[in-house]
Amino acid sequence: MKKTIRLGAGSGFSGDRIDPAVTLAEHGDLDYLIFECLGERTVAAGNARRLADPDSGYDTLLLARMKAVLPHVLRRGTTVITNGGAANPLAAARRIASSVGDRARVAAVTGDDVLEAVRALDPDVWETGKPLSAHPERLVCANAYIGADAVVPALTAGADIVVTGRLADPSLYVAPLVHEFGWDLGDADIIGAATAVGHLLECAGQLTGGYYADPVTKPVPGLADLGFPYADVSADAAAVFGKVDGTGGMLTTRTATEQLLYEVGDPTTYLTPDVTADFGAVTFEQVGPDRVSLTGATGRIRPDDLKVTLGFLDGWIGEGQISYAGPRAYERAQLAADIVTQRLADIHGFDPDGVTVELIGAGAAFRGLDTDTGSIEVRLRVTGRAGSREDADVVGWEVESLYTNGPAGGGGARRSCAEVLCIRSTSLPRHLVHTEVHLMEGTR
Repeated sequence: MKKTIRLGAGSGFSGDRIDPAVTLAEHGDLDYLIFECLGERTVAAGNARRLADPDSGYDTLLLARMKAVLPHVLRRGTTVITNGGAANPLAAARRIASSVGDRARVAAVTGDDVLEAVRALDPDVWETGKPLSAHPERLVCANAYIGADAVVPALTAGADIVVTGRLADPSLYVAPLVHEFGWDLGDADIIGAATAVGHLLECAGQLTGGYYADPVTKPVPGLADLGFPYADVSADAAAVFGKVDGTGGMLTTRTATEQLLYEVGDPTTYLTPDVTADFGAVTFEQVGPDRVSLTGATGRIRPDDLKVTLGFLDGWIGEGQISYAGPRAYERAQLAADIVTQRLADIHGFDPDGVTVELIGAGAAFRGLDTDTGSIEVRLRVTGRAGSREDADVVGWEVESLYTNGPAGGGGARRSCAEVLCIRSTSLPRHLVHTEVHLMEGTR
């Protein structure tokens, strides 16, 4: 058993940069390189792609990431774990296996797709409080948040690359630590501490100053070359976080504290598939330049239920945008909005409650709480919900028609139309979720 295991954060979301992961793979001396690529929106979007193409559905940048880092990780013996399989981990693993040949063993972890199980159980949907069957929209996907116990068997089987679906973010990091140190997944304190490590690493560049940065109050150097973090974790789950020397960004107790609280409601009750983590007694210490230690995280018994992301097809949304600048820009943008909304209702039969107007640049982000009527540049954005693509497309058409039909000075019109995939949540007893490891044949 190694004294410490080094885990590197290769990505923090589906659209993340690739070059920092290459730097880690080449210069980070890693045992594991982890790619976190999923959120509720991205796993649902993957399911939408899979509906159109059964061989699709995995993260759109997954193969590009693998192509960039595999020459380095295969040479150095670094194991890769990713939830970039999204809605189709089997297809993703096959594509990767075909590119690495007999140089590595690739494993796909399945079982997070629980569509039939939720249909049979008919649980209440969190956002509405109503049973699933009471929703008129078409349910097309349901993915449970699975945990580290689904990945450990793949590592035990000798997988060099593990591709999963909706594996919970910190579990990506908990699994290799459980495998390497032989921890008991029922030891809530040690798994809680490991979950804190995973939570700090899961957003990659956020820990090294990316989300922390503010040019006045919290300046961060070298953001154009932001280095992604790694952690050296010992058998007692104590960890020291760092980044490759010479990369941009910074790693301090302050950047670590902000990331610890990111997307956390109650720091003493952070629910994951592996544990109910308790970050209430966490202590950070600056132990060197861009080096921070973590101690004090604990945990309690894991939840009996697993969170499930539901995806419903719910019609179409059309969008149109156009800009107004100069004197009375706000007034002209507002007039344009009035024209479009009236025509959508009177000419095209839109329900006014299904039409949304934003005056970007005049306080749209504040939802009417702080409107700047004196702004010299305003971009009008109109969206409308409809039952078909053809009906939704008229929203952008009406905005574009403002060019010559008033008011004056509109420019830069853009239009788009997309099917709506509505995301909601529920829970499922964990005994109804069954995961499986598939090792790709002929890859070693």
